[in-house]
Amino acid sequence: MPPMRPMLATKGDHVPAGDAWQHEVKWDGVRILLDTTGAGSRMYSRNGNDVTPAWPELSTSPLGDRDLLLDGEVIALNDRGLPDFRVLQHRMHLRNAKEVARLVTTVPATFMAFDLLRLDGRDLSRLPLEQRRDLLAGLDLAETSWQVPASYDDGAMLLDVTRQQGLEGVVSKRRDSRYEFDTRSPHWRKLAHRHRGSFVVGGWRPQVGTTDRLAALLVGEPTAGGLMYRGRVGSGIAGLTSRKLAGLLAPLTRSESPFDDEVPRVDATGTTWVEPVVVVDIDTHGLGYERLRQPSFQGVRTDLGPDDLGGTR
Repeated sequence: MPPMRPMLATKGDHVPAGDAWQHEVKWDGVRILLDTTGAGSRMYSRNGNDVTPAWPELSTSPLGDRDLLLDGEVIALNDRGLPDFRVLQHRMHLRNAKEVARLVTTVPATFMAFDLLRLDGRDLSRLPLEQRRDLLAGLDLAETSWQVPASYDDGAMLLDVTRQQGLEGVVSKRRDSRYEFDTRSPHWRKLAHRHRGSFVVGGWRPQVGTTDRLAALLVGEPTAGGLMYRGRVGSGIAGLTSRKLAGLLAPLTRSESPFDDEVPRVDATGTTWVEPVVVVDIDTHGLGYERLRQPSFQGVRTDLGPDDLGGTR
């Protein structure tokens, strides 16, 4: 087992400036402590669970029998070439060897190693991050399934670039920070991108145990192919907001889904469908995905109709 669970970053509201900080891309993957010795490798989740069987192509060390403890993230790319946690979900809970072997080819994974905590039996956790990163860079992991992502001096630049490229965000770390297992440290700070967009309401779902208390909206995006379902939004809807939305949507009830693609059964069950005329603003994590990620309701756009969003037939 690893010594403890990994060190975690504290949520921030800005990228810290100054020479005391270095900055890395925030990867949309699965956090892993990878412990490898001459006896083999084991991979542990942030909760301390052994997840080695899920990632056989990553658990064989490209450095042979060298003794290492690495902190990093397992990532897989979506069809846009971006790290995407949802792609990994096809693999992360599998334990059937045949099914895992098939997905090794169809859903290849990479281990992004961003910290080195033990090297050839030497505990490095008390060394400053900058020294640990120098030792990590010296391992020569290029052209392997283990990669060492770059770090940057200019956090503001990295924040802007990751936003433009559709990446998850930025993690900023003090260069002198020691590694503290099982701690959420203020010396590491994370900032994820949030984006706001306008979507059309196509239905609503009630609170569990009720039939009339609105708890979530089903929203879609007008496209050239019609109104495409983009997901269910419950965050930001409660109390007075819920009652106002229920009153707004009540006269718009219809018998069938207004979406031109199929709504997953888990979302469609218990839904009251409505005419697709109400536009709402949604705050979401990342853009360009088939489903909204961590969406949050921001308000009704009385100044916009579905035709104002473009893309309709």
